[in-house]
Amino acid sequence: MGPDPAVAAVRSAVRPGLTDDATPVLVACSGGADSLALAAAVAFEAPRAARRAGAVTVDHGLQPGSADRARTTADLLRGLGLDPVLVVRVDVGTAGGPEGAARDARHAALRSVAAEHGARIALGHTRDDQAETVLLGLGRGSGPRSVAGMTAWRAPFWRPLLGVERATTRRACAAEGLPVWDDPWNTDPAYTRVRLRSEVLPLLEEVLGGGVAAALARTAAMVREDVDALDALAAAVPDPTDCAALAVLPAALRRRVLRAWLMAGGVRDLQAVHLRAVDALLTRWRGQGRVDLPGGAGVARTSGRLVLLPGPPPADPRPRTEEPPP
Repeated sequence: MGPDPAVAAVRSAVRPGLTDDATPVLVACSGGADSLALAAAVAFEAPRAARRAGAVTVDHGLQPGSADRARTTADLLRGLGLDPVLVVRVDVGTAGGPEGAARDARHAALRSVAAEHGARIALGHTRDDQAETVLLGLGRGSGPRSVAGMTAWRAPFWRPLLGVERATTRRACAAEGLPVWDDPWNTDPAYTRVRLRSEVLPLLEEVLGGGVAAALARTAAMVREDVDALDALAAAVPDPTDCAALAVLPAALRRRVLRAWLMAGGVRDLQAVHLRAVDALLTRWRGQGRVDLPGGAGVARTSGRLVLLPGPPPADPRPRTEEPPP
Protein backbone atom coordinates (compact mmCIF):
# COMPACT_ATOMS: atom_id res chain seq x y z
CA MET A 1 0.00 0.00 0.00
CA GLY A 2 1.13 3.51 -0.75
CA PRO A 3 0.98 6.50 1.61
CA ASP A 4 -2.24 8.17 2.65
CA PRO A 5 -3.58 10.32 -0.22
CA ALA A 6 -3.01 13.52 1.77
CA VAL A 7 0.58 12.54 2.53
CA ALA A 8 1.12 11.66 -1.13
CA ALA A 9 -0.31 15.04 -2.23
CA VAL A 10 2.10 17.00 -0.05
CA ARG A 11 5.07 14.87 -1.11
CA SER A 12 4.14 15.30 -4.76
CA ALA A 13 4.04 19.07 -4.28
CA VAL A 14 7.56 19.27 -2.86
CA ARG A 15 9.24 16.68 -5.09
CA PRO A 16 9.83 18.83 -8.23
CA GLY A 17 11.50 21.59 -6.24
CA LEU A 18 13.95 19.19 -4.63
CA THR A 19 15.36 17.97 -7.93
CA ASP A 20 16.02 21.29 -9.68
CA ASP A 21 19.41 22.04 -8.09
CA ALA A 22 21.63 21.11 -5.16
CA THR A 23 20.91 24.07 -2.88
CA PRO A 24 20.22 22.95 0.71
CA VAL A 25 16.68 23.45 1.99
CA LEU A 26 15.64 24.68 5.42
CA VAL A 27 11.95 24.28 6.24
CA ALA A 28 10.53 27.15 8.29
CA CYS A 29 8.28 25.33 10.74
CA SER A 30 6.11 26.73 13.52
CA GLY A 31 4.66 23.36 14.52
CA GLY A 32 1.35 24.10 12.80
CA ALA A 33 -0.23 21.67 10.35
CA ASP A 34 0.91 23.40 7.15
CA SER A 35 4.59 23.77 7.98
CA LEU A 36 4.74 20.43 9.81
CA ALA A 37 3.28 18.54 6.85
CA LEU A 38 5.78 20.35 4.63
CA ALA A 39 8.66 19.43 6.94
CA ALA A 40 7.65 15.75 6.94
CA ALA A 41 7.38 15.70 3.16
CA VAL A 42 10.77 17.36 2.69
CA ALA A 43 12.33 14.99 5.22
CA PHE A 44 10.99 12.04 3.19
CA GLU A 45 11.78 13.33 -0.30
CA ALA A 46 15.10 15.12 0.21
CA PRO A 47 17.26 11.99 0.71
CA ARG A 48 15.73 10.49 -2.44
CA ALA A 49 16.73 13.63 -4.33
CA ALA A 50 20.21 13.68 -2.75
CA ARG A 51 19.29 17.07 -1.26
CA ARG A 52 20.44 18.31 2.14
CA ALA A 53 17.46 19.39 4.22
CA GLY A 54 17.11 20.91 7.65
CA ALA A 55 14.67 23.20 9.40
CA VAL A 56 14.39 26.42 11.33
CA THR A 57 11.79 27.46 13.87
CA VAL A 58 11.40 31.08 14.92
CA ASP A 59 10.61 32.05 18.49
CA HIS A 60 8.86 35.43 18.40
CA GLY A 61 8.75 35.65 22.18
CA LEU A 62 5.21 37.01 22.09
CA GLN A 63 3.40 34.28 24.01
CA PRO A 64 4.07 32.65 27.38
CA GLY A 65 6.09 29.47 26.94
CA SER A 66 7.20 30.37 23.41
CA ALA A 67 10.78 29.24 24.05
CA ASP A 68 9.56 25.83 25.25
CA ARG A 69 7.27 25.58 22.23
CA ALA A 70 10.17 26.32 19.89
CA ARG A 71 12.35 23.67 21.56
CA THR A 72 9.55 21.09 21.34
CA THR A 73 9.07 21.84 17.64
CA ALA A 74 12.82 21.58 17.04
CA ASP A 75 12.95 18.18 18.74
CA LEU A 76 10.06 16.98 16.58
CA LEU A 77 11.82 18.16 13.43
CA ARG A 78 15.02 16.39 14.40
CA GLY A 79 12.96 13.26 14.92
CA LEU A 80 11.84 13.52 11.28
CA GLY A 81 15.50 13.29 10.24
CA LEU A 82 16.03 16.95 9.34
CA ASP A 83 19.50 18.31 10.01
CA PRO A 84 20.44 20.93 11.02
CA VAL A 85 17.47 22.18 12.99
CA LEU A 86 17.85 25.76 14.17
CA VAL A 87 15.93 27.77 16.75
CA VAL A 88 16.08 31.53 16.17
CA ARG A 89 14.79 34.06 18.69
CA VAL A 90 13.67 37.42 17.27
CA ASP A 91 12.69 40.74 18.77
CA VAL A 92 9.37 41.91 17.35
CA GLY A 93 8.82 45.64 16.98
CA THR A 94 5.56 47.53 16.64
CA ALA A 95 5.62 48.95 13.10
CA GLY A 96 2.79 47.61 10.95
CA GLY A 97 0.78 46.19 13.85
CA PRO A 98 1.31 42.83 15.61
CA GLU A 99 0.87 40.70 12.47
CA GLY A 100 3.04 42.85 10.26
CA ALA A 101 5.76 43.35 12.87
CA ALA A 102 5.98 39.62 13.61
CA ARG A 103 6.09 38.81 9.88
CA ASP A 104 8.84 41.36 9.24
CA ALA A 105 10.96 40.09 12.13
CA ARG A 106 10.47 36.47 11.04
CA HIS A 107 11.31 37.14 7.40
CA ALA A 108 14.41 39.13 8.34
CA ALA A 109 15.61 36.25 10.52
CA LEU A 110 14.88 33.68 7.82
CA ARG A 111 16.74 35.72 5.21
CA SER A 112 19.72 35.91 7.53
CA VAL A 113 19.66 32.15 8.11
CA ALA A 114 19.35 31.50 4.37
CA ALA A 115 22.37 33.68 3.64
CA GLU A 116 24.43 32.13 6.42
CA HIS A 117 23.73 28.55 5.30
CA GLY A 118 23.51 29.15 1.56
CA ALA A 119 20.01 27.63 1.63
CA ARG A 120 16.53 28.24 0.34
CA ILE A 121 13.76 28.57 2.92
CA ALA A 122 10.67 26.41 2.40
CA LEU A 123 7.44 28.01 3.63
CA GLY A 124 4.18 26.17 4.23
CA HIS A 125 1.72 28.61 2.65
CA THR A 126 -1.22 26.77 1.09
CA ARG A 127 -3.86 27.48 -1.52
CA ASP A 128 -6.10 28.83 1.24
CA ASP A 129 -3.39 31.29 2.30
CA GLN A 130 -3.13 32.38 -1.33
CA ALA A 131 -6.89 32.99 -1.50
CA GLU A 132 -6.77 35.07 1.67
CA THR A 133 -3.88 37.11 0.29
CA VAL A 134 -5.80 37.84 -2.91
CA LEU A 135 -8.87 38.95 -0.95
CA LEU A 136 -6.74 41.23 1.22
CA GLY A 137 -5.21 42.78 -1.89
CA LEU A 138 -8.62 43.30 -3.48
CA GLY A 139 -10.08 44.80 -0.33
CA ARG A 140 -7.22 47.23 0.10
CA GLY A 141 -7.09 48.25 -3.55
CA SER A 142 -3.41 47.37 -3.62
CA GLY A 143 -3.22 46.74 -7.35
CA PRO A 144 -2.30 43.73 -9.48
CA ARG A 145 0.90 42.96 -7.60
CA SER A 146 -1.11 42.14 -4.47
CA VAL A 147 -3.86 40.37 -6.40
CA ALA A 148 -1.12 38.20 -7.92
CA GLY A 149 -0.62 36.85 -4.42
CA MET A 150 2.43 34.97 -3.24
CA THR A 151 4.89 33.56 -5.70
CA ALA A 152 6.12 29.98 -5.48
CA TRP A 153 9.76 31.07 -5.70
CA ARG A 154 11.43 34.33 -4.87
CA ALA A 155 14.88 33.90 -3.38
CA PRO A 156 15.35 32.77 -0.73
CA PHE A 157 11.74 31.72 -0.18
CA TRP A 158 10.16 28.62 -1.74
CA ARG A 159 6.44 27.92 -1.36
CA PRO A 160 5.72 24.46 -2.79
CA LEU A 161 2.25 24.07 -1.24
CA LEU A 162 0.41 26.93 -2.96
CA GLY A 163 -1.63 24.35 -4.89
CA VAL A 164 -2.45 22.25 -1.80
CA GLU A 165 -5.51 22.80 0.39
CA ARG A 166 -5.04 23.58 4.07
CA ALA A 167 -7.30 20.65 4.94
CA THR A 168 -4.91 18.34 3.09
CA THR A 169 -1.95 19.33 5.27
CA ARG A 170 -3.97 18.66 8.41
CA ARG A 171 -5.02 15.24 7.11
CA ALA A 172 -1.41 14.49 6.22
CA CYS A 173 -0.27 15.27 9.77
CA ALA A 174 -3.04 13.08 11.20
CA ALA A 175 -2.11 10.21 8.88
CA GLU A 176 1.53 10.41 9.95
CA GLY A 177 0.73 10.79 13.63
CA LEU A 178 2.36 14.21 13.86
CA PRO A 179 1.32 16.37 16.83
CA VAL A 180 0.02 19.66 15.44
CA TRP A 181 0.28 22.86 17.45
CA ASP A 182 -2.56 25.29 16.80
CA ASP A 183 -1.39 28.84 17.40
CA PRO A 184 -4.15 30.69 19.31
CA TRP A 185 -3.42 33.79 17.22
CA ASN A 186 -4.73 31.89 14.19
CA THR A 187 -8.23 31.88 15.68
CA ASP A 188 -8.23 35.36 17.22
CA PRO A 189 -10.87 37.49 15.42
CA ALA A 190 -8.90 40.61 16.28
CA TYR A 191 -6.78 39.85 13.21
CA THR A 192 -8.12 40.62 9.74
CA ARG A 193 -6.77 37.46 8.13
CA VAL A 194 -8.47 35.32 10.79
CA ARG A 195 -11.84 36.90 10.01
CA LEU A 196 -11.28 36.36 6.30
CA ARG A 197 -10.53 32.72 7.02
CA SER A 198 -13.36 32.06 9.43
CA GLU A 199 -16.11 34.37 8.18
CA VAL A 200 -15.60 35.85 4.71
CA LEU A 201 -14.33 32.83 2.76
CA PRO A 202 -16.93 30.42 4.19
CA LEU A 203 -19.68 32.91 3.29
CA LEU A 204 -18.33 33.29 -0.24
CA GLU A 205 -18.15 29.51 -0.59
CA GLU A 206 -21.80 29.27 0.48
CA VAL A 207 -23.08 32.11 -1.70
CA LEU A 208 -21.10 31.18 -4.81
CA GLY A 209 -21.55 27.44 -4.54
CA GLY A 210 -18.04 26.40 -3.54
CA GLY A 211 -14.64 26.47 -5.18
CA VAL A 212 -13.93 30.10 -4.25
CA ALA A 213 -10.49 29.50 -2.74
CA ALA A 214 -9.41 27.54 -5.80
CA ALA A 215 -10.81 30.24 -8.12
CA LEU A 216 -8.96 32.99 -6.26
CA ALA A 217 -5.73 31.00 -6.44
CA ARG A 218 -6.22 30.53 -10.21
CA THR A 219 -6.82 34.26 -10.55
CA ALA A 220 -3.60 34.95 -8.68
CA ALA A 221 -1.67 32.64 -11.01
CA MET A 222 -3.05 34.37 -14.12
CA VAL A 223 -2.39 37.85 -12.78
CA ARG A 224 1.09 36.74 -11.74
CA GLU A 225 1.90 35.85 -15.36
CA ASP A 226 0.87 39.34 -16.47
CA VAL A 227 2.77 41.02 -13.64
CA ASP A 228 5.94 39.03 -14.37
CA ALA A 229 5.73 39.89 -18.07
CA LEU A 230 5.33 43.62 -17.36
CA ASP A 231 8.15 43.52 -14.79
CA ALA A 232 10.45 41.98 -17.40
CA LEU A 233 9.57 44.72 -19.90
CA ALA A 234 10.13 47.38 -17.24
CA ALA A 235 13.55 45.96 -16.40
CA ALA A 236 14.55 46.34 -20.05
CA VAL A 237 13.95 50.13 -20.08
CA PRO A 238 17.47 51.57 -20.41
CA ASP A 239 17.06 54.87 -18.53
CA PRO A 240 14.41 55.14 -15.80
CA THR A 241 15.08 58.86 -15.34
CA ASP A 242 14.50 60.10 -18.92
CA CYS A 243 11.20 61.97 -18.66
CA ALA A 244 10.47 62.16 -22.40
CA ALA A 245 11.13 58.46 -22.97
CA LEU A 246 9.11 57.38 -19.94
CA ALA A 247 6.13 59.64 -20.66
CA VAL A 248 5.21 57.78 -23.86
CA LEU A 249 5.18 54.35 -22.22
CA PRO A 250 1.85 52.74 -21.23
CA ALA A 251 0.94 53.62 -17.64
CA ALA A 252 1.23 50.03 -16.38
CA LEU A 253 4.77 49.78 -17.72
CA ARG A 254 5.82 53.31 -16.80
CA ARG A 255 4.84 52.96 -13.15
CA ARG A 256 6.68 49.67 -12.88
CA VAL A 257 9.81 51.38 -14.15
CA LEU A 258 9.36 54.11 -11.55
CA ARG A 259 8.72 51.64 -8.75
CA ALA A 260 11.81 49.57 -9.57
CA TRP A 261 13.96 52.71 -9.82
CA LEU A 262 12.77 54.06 -6.48
CA MET A 263 13.18 50.76 -4.67
CA ALA A 264 16.67 50.35 -6.13
CA GLY A 265 17.38 53.79 -4.67
CA GLY A 266 16.44 52.61 -1.19
CA VAL A 267 12.87 53.90 -1.00
CA ARG A 268 10.58 51.50 0.85
CA ASP A 269 6.87 51.33 1.73
CA LEU A 270 5.84 52.80 -1.61
CA GLN A 271 2.09 53.21 -2.03
CA ALA A 272 0.02 53.90 -5.11
CA VAL A 273 -0.37 57.56 -4.09
CA HIS A 274 3.42 58.01 -4.17
CA LEU A 275 3.76 56.45 -7.62
CA ARG A 276 0.92 58.57 -8.98
CA ALA A 277 2.60 61.71 -7.70
CA VAL A 278 5.95 60.80 -9.27
CA ASP A 279 4.18 59.75 -12.46
CA ALA A 280 2.58 63.21 -12.63
CA LEU A 281 6.08 64.67 -13.01
CA LEU A 282 6.14 62.86 -16.36
CA THR A 283 2.59 63.06 -17.68
CA ARG A 284 1.11 66.18 -16.03
CA TRP A 285 4.17 68.36 -15.75
CA ARG A 286 3.24 71.93 -14.78
CA GLY A 287 6.36 72.94 -12.92
CA GLN A 288 5.41 71.25 -9.67
CA GLY A 289 8.16 70.75 -7.12
CA ARG A 290 9.52 67.87 -5.15
CA VAL A 291 7.39 64.79 -4.50
CA ASP A 292 7.92 63.56 -0.95
CA LEU A 293 8.35 59.82 -0.41
CA PRO A 294 8.45 57.49 2.63
CA GLY A 295 11.60 57.74 4.70
CA GLY A 296 12.24 61.40 3.88
CA ALA A 297 13.40 60.90 0.29
CA GLY A 298 11.93 62.80 -2.62
CA VAL A 299 11.84 63.05 -6.39
CA ALA A 300 12.18 66.19 -8.48
CA ARG A 301 12.27 66.87 -12.19
CA THR A 302 15.23 68.82 -13.52
CA SER A 303 16.52 69.31 -17.07
CA GLY A 304 14.16 66.69 -18.41
CA ARG A 305 15.21 64.02 -15.91
CA LEU A 306 13.95 62.62 -12.64
CA VAL A 307 16.30 63.02 -9.71
CA LEU A 308 16.05 61.03 -6.48
CA LEU A 309 16.73 63.32 -3.53
CA PRO A 310 17.72 61.58 -0.30
CA GLY A 311 16.96 62.86 3.15
CA PRO A 312 14.25 65.17 4.48
CA PRO A 313 12.65 67.79 2.22
CA PRO A 314 14.10 71.31 2.16
CA ALA A 315 12.50 74.15 4.13
CA ASP A 316 10.59 75.30 1.04
CA PRO A 317 9.01 72.15 -0.46
CA ARG A 318 7.88 73.93 -3.64
CA PRO A 319 11.01 75.03 -5.51
CA ARG A 320 10.72 74.71 -9.27
CA THR A 321 13.66 72.77 -10.64
CA GLU A 322 12.61 73.06 -14.26
CA GLU A 323 10.52 75.54 -16.18
CA PRO A 324 7.15 74.05 -17.17
CA PRO A 325 6.13 73.89 -20.80
CA PRO A 326 4.06 76.84 -22.11
